[in-house]
Amino acid sequence: MKQGKRILVTGGAGFLGSHLCERLLAQGHRVLCVDNFYTGSPRNVAHLADHPRFTLLRHDVTEPLQAEVDEIYNLACPASPVHYQRDPLQTMRTSVLGALNLLELARRQDAAILQASTSEVYGDPQLHPQPEHYWGHVNPVGVRACYDEGKRCAETLFMDYRRQYGLCVRIARIFNTYGPRMHPEDGRVVSNFIVQALAGSPVTVYGDGTQTRSFCYVDDLVDALVRLMEGPAALCGPVNLGNPGEFTMLELAQRVIAMCKSRSTIVFRPLPGDDPSRRRPDIALARSALGWEPRVDLAAGLARTIEDFRQRQEHSLHAQVK
Repeated sequence: MKQGKRILVTGGAGFLGSHLCERLLAQGHRVLCVDNFYTGSPRNVAHLADHPRFTLLRHDVTEPLQAEVDEIYNLACPASPVHYQRDPLQTMRTSVLGALNLLELARRQDAAILQASTSEVYGDPQLHPQPEHYWGHVNPVGVRACYDEGKRCAETLFMDYRRQYGLCVRIARIFNTYGPRMHPEDGRVVSNFIVQALAGSPVTVYGDGTQTRSFCYVDDLVDALVRLMEGPAALCGPVNLGNPGEFTMLELAQRVIAMCKSRSTIVFRPLPGDDPSRRRPDIALARSALGWEPRVDLAAGLARTIEDFRQRQEHSLHAQVK
């Protein structure tokens, strides 16, 4: 049997990172999962703890890391406004210093490295849908800038390391992703709606509900990340990864309430600062270069996600009774 690669996944105990670790182990690789547990949790990878090819290390990527690796997936950074705005300076450090530390590790090890960037680099876009050649419309001094500009800076660093050192880099611009193991208090719209609907509480829609997003199920997104890492060296990116299906926030709220069989009503609150009005990826490049497109539609993905939230709530209640 061909020996697998040594792969480092930063942010590996988070929502997306834990699913990526599972996929890489299933492919026969050795996985070093690194996380500082700011938003990730050891619970997300507890089922992998006894795997002979899995190692979990508590470490903050703003500090240098020494490891022998063949590939690096950099997923380390809070990805929801609630979490990345809690400590904006640390968010910026994670995006910029973390990228520098991991790029230096990749350079020393001659390893391929993938940056989990974000659709937030497009800001509140004036071009719809958003293709990779669009430079974006970002407020550099707004409340979301610590994340938006941090990720934009990380992309710059990755491309400069490629140009200056010939490093094999990949940049994935990830659009809204959802699925099992989402943090119930991360403030993202899917988790917010599900938690509120399951509790029978009012479902909070910000603005008038006409703003749109596109939602990609986590399994599809992980498949895209692996394909991008394994793609041709010339395909450094950025590459949009997301589901081009577009839904208003009001449509999503109504669908979640119905699927949860909830009696929740919808309440409207003021729109947060710099919140994009529309967001949908142009995935033509991912289709042509990676042979990838999402396979899980919103109904199927929401059903799996709602069931995961329901089971975790029941487990939590059972633990409290004990």
